[in-house]
Parts: sequence; structure tokens; C-alpha cells
Amino acid sequence: MLVRMSTSANPTPPTDRGPGVSFPPPLLFVGGLTIGVLLDVALPLPAVIPDARWVVIAGFALVAIGIALMLTGIITFKRHHTAVYPNRPASLVVDTGVYAYTRNPMYAGLTIAYLGGVLLTGVLWVLLLLPMVLTLLVTQVIRREERHLRERFPEEYAAYCARVGRWI
Repeated sequence: MLVRMSTSANPTPPTDRGPGVSFPPPLLFVGGLTIGVLLDVALPLPAVIPDARWVVIAGFALVAIGIALMLTGIITFKRHHTAVYPNRPASLVVDTGVYAYTRNPMYAGLTIAYLGGVLLTGVLWVLLLLPMVLTLLVTQVIRREERHLRERFPEEYAAYCARVGRWI
């Protein structure tokens, strides 16, 4: 698949803030981890994750895989000169590389890294907060990004969504 500038895109007004997300999305994941650890201090839950060497190795592996996936998405956007930050307008629909398999590799990577953090901390609260983190991600970030892309690139984005799932 080729990455291309859209011929049907609406021109970008000078005040276009893109999707209009006013915070860095990784903060949702950092917040979930932090709140989970603080809740564990205040209201500890029974340990359900074994304290074993393989758990630590698996945790580090998930963090590394997640960061690699996230960085691959960022690098792909930078190579195609489109906005990485969701407070800036997109200049095109990227559908190559990792974006040929998932529409959200950066967020999938953060989720995988977060799960690695669950294993590394061994804190059940962190795991229990993941659905809230993902709900906020979808409602406050992904839906806004998708709306922006539908408005700017109606045909290209619709075709891309038909080919590639949001997560996998």
C-alpha cells in the first residue's frame, strides 16, 4: 500500500488543532500505574501475581515489546511527515508499515508496556485500573482522532478502516 496525500482532504485551516486532545495520551497509562501503586499502599489487595523470576523477565519483555511497537508507530509518522501529537492536524493517512496491521500501534504498544508494568509491580490495582485507562483512551483520544481523520480524509480513512482494525 502506498502512503499518499489525500486529494479529497479538506484544506487545513490555520487554527486547526487536529483532534483537539489537550494532553499527552501516555499520561493515561502513567496515571493508571501511579494511581494503582498508590491505591496498593493505601488499600493493599492480595498478591495474585507470583513472585518469580519468569514473571520479572516476562514483565521486562512486555515493556520492551510495547515500547518498540510505540516507537515504530512514531518513527513511521515522522518518516511521512504527519503529526505524532494529537493536538496537531494530520497531513495524510498512513497505511504502511505497522499501520497496515493496526490503526493504533502507539496505543497498542503503551497497553502492552502497561501489562508489563503489571507484572513488574505485582500490584493488582494496576491491572484493575487498565479498563478505566483504556476507556479514557478510547473516549478522550481515539474517537477524537478518528473524527478528525474522517473529516479530513473521508474516502481514504473509510477505506483504511475497512482494511485495518483499531487494535489488530
